[in-house]
Amino acid sequence: MCSVYVNADPIQYEARTRSIRINNVLTTIRLENLFWDVLAEIANREAKNTNQMIAALYEELHDRRQDIPNFTSFLRVCCIRYLSLPRLDKAAIESASYRTLHATPASPLRH
Repeated sequence: MCSVYVNADPIQYEARTRSIRINNVLTTIRLENLFWDVLAEIANREAKNTNQMIAALYEELHDRRQDIPNFTSFLRVCCIRYLSLPRLDKAAIESASYRTLHATPASPLRH
Protein backbone atom coordinates (compact mmCIF):
# COMPACT_ATOMS: atom_id res chain seq x y z
CA MET A 1 0.00 0.00 0.00
CA CYS A 2 2.74 2.50 0.86
CA SER A 3 4.25 2.21 -2.62
CA VAL A 4 1.21 4.04 -4.00
CA TYR A 5 2.30 7.06 -1.97
CA VAL A 6 6.08 6.84 -1.82
CA ASN A 7 6.37 6.32 -5.58
CA ALA A 8 4.77 9.72 -6.28
CA ASP A 9 6.71 11.87 -8.68
CA PRO A 10 8.76 14.31 -6.54
CA ILE A 11 7.62 17.25 -8.66
CA GLN A 12 4.12 16.73 -7.23
CA TYR A 13 5.28 17.57 -3.71
CA GLU A 14 7.75 20.26 -4.73
CA ALA A 15 6.47 23.57 -3.36
CA ARG A 16 5.98 26.56 -5.62
CA THR A 17 5.28 30.15 -4.59
CA ARG A 18 2.93 32.34 -6.60
CA SER A 19 2.00 35.98 -6.23
CA ILE A 20 -1.71 36.63 -6.16
CA ARG A 21 -3.66 39.87 -5.86
CA ILE A 22 -6.52 39.63 -3.37
CA ASN A 23 -8.59 42.76 -2.72
CA ASN A 24 -5.91 44.87 -4.42
CA VAL A 25 -3.24 43.51 -2.08
CA LEU A 26 -0.41 41.49 -3.56
CA THR A 27 0.34 38.40 -1.49
CA THR A 28 2.25 35.17 -1.99
CA ILE A 29 0.99 31.66 -1.53
CA ARG A 30 3.27 28.64 -1.32
CA LEU A 31 1.73 25.27 -2.16
CA GLU A 32 2.90 21.95 -3.50
CA ASN A 33 2.49 21.52 -7.26
CA LEU A 34 -0.22 18.90 -6.84
CA PHE A 35 -2.37 21.44 -4.96
CA TRP A 36 -1.78 24.07 -7.68
CA ASP A 37 -2.99 21.51 -10.24
CA VAL A 38 -6.13 20.76 -8.26
CA LEU A 39 -6.84 24.48 -7.80
CA ALA A 40 -6.44 24.95 -11.56
CA GLU A 41 -8.92 22.14 -12.17
CA ILE A 42 -11.42 23.69 -9.75
CA ALA A 43 -10.95 27.11 -11.37
CA ASN A 44 -11.50 25.61 -14.82
CA ARG A 45 -14.80 24.14 -13.67
CA GLU A 46 -15.79 27.59 -12.39
CA ALA A 47 -14.76 29.22 -15.70
CA LYS A 48 -12.09 31.29 -13.92
CA ASN A 49 -8.34 31.36 -13.85
CA THR A 50 -6.61 30.10 -10.72
CA ASN A 51 -5.89 33.55 -9.31
CA GLN A 52 -9.51 34.67 -9.78
CA MET A 53 -10.78 31.53 -8.10
CA ILE A 54 -8.41 31.88 -5.13
CA ALA A 55 -9.43 35.53 -4.70
CA ALA A 56 -13.11 34.52 -4.81
CA LEU A 57 -12.53 31.81 -2.18
CA TYR A 58 -10.74 34.34 0.03
CA GLU A 59 -13.57 36.87 -0.28
CA GLU A 60 -16.27 34.28 0.45
CA LEU A 61 -14.35 32.93 3.44
CA HIS A 62 -13.72 36.43 4.75
CA ASP A 63 -17.43 37.28 4.42
CA ARG A 64 -18.31 34.23 6.54
CA ARG A 65 -15.51 34.25 9.10
CA GLN A 66 -13.80 37.68 9.03
CA ASP A 67 -10.61 36.20 10.53
CA ILE A 68 -8.53 33.91 8.29
CA PRO A 69 -5.58 32.62 10.32
CA ASN A 70 -4.12 30.24 7.70
CA PHE A 71 -5.47 30.71 4.19
CA THR A 72 -2.91 28.35 2.64
CA SER A 73 -4.15 25.50 4.84
CA PHE A 74 -7.70 26.41 3.87
CA LEU A 75 -6.73 26.03 0.19
CA ARG A 76 -5.23 22.59 0.85
CA VAL A 77 -8.42 21.52 2.61
CA CYS A 78 -10.48 22.83 -0.32
CA CYS A 79 -8.42 20.66 -2.66
CA ILE A 80 -8.84 17.56 -0.52
CA ARG A 81 -12.58 18.16 -0.20
CA TYR A 82 -12.82 18.63 -3.97
CA LEU A 83 -10.91 15.42 -4.60
CA SER A 84 -13.20 13.53 -2.23
CA LEU A 85 -16.21 14.43 -4.39
CA PRO A 86 -17.31 11.91 -7.02
CA ARG A 87 -15.09 12.31 -10.08
CA LEU A 88 -17.07 13.34 -13.13
CA ASP A 89 -14.46 14.46 -15.64
CA LYS A 90 -11.59 12.11 -16.50
CA ALA A 91 -10.17 14.64 -18.98
CA ALA A 92 -9.67 17.20 -16.20
CA ILE A 93 -7.75 14.65 -14.13
CA GLU A 94 -5.54 13.74 -17.08
CA SER A 95 -4.92 17.41 -17.81
CA ALA A 96 -3.82 18.10 -14.23
CA SER A 97 -1.52 15.07 -14.27
CA TYR A 98 0.00 16.14 -17.57
CA ARG A 99 0.78 19.64 -16.25
CA THR A 100 2.44 18.22 -13.15
CA LEU A 101 4.52 15.65 -15.01
CA HIS A 102 5.70 18.08 -17.68
CA ALA A 103 6.63 21.04 -15.48
CA THR A 104 10.28 21.80 -15.00
CA PRO A 105 12.01 24.27 -12.67
CA ALA A 106 12.98 26.32 -15.73
CA SER A 107 9.37 26.47 -16.91
CA PRO A 108 7.08 27.22 -13.98
CA LEU A 109 3.53 25.97 -13.99
CA ARG A 110 1.12 28.43 -15.50
CA HIS A 111 -2.42 28.30 -14.22
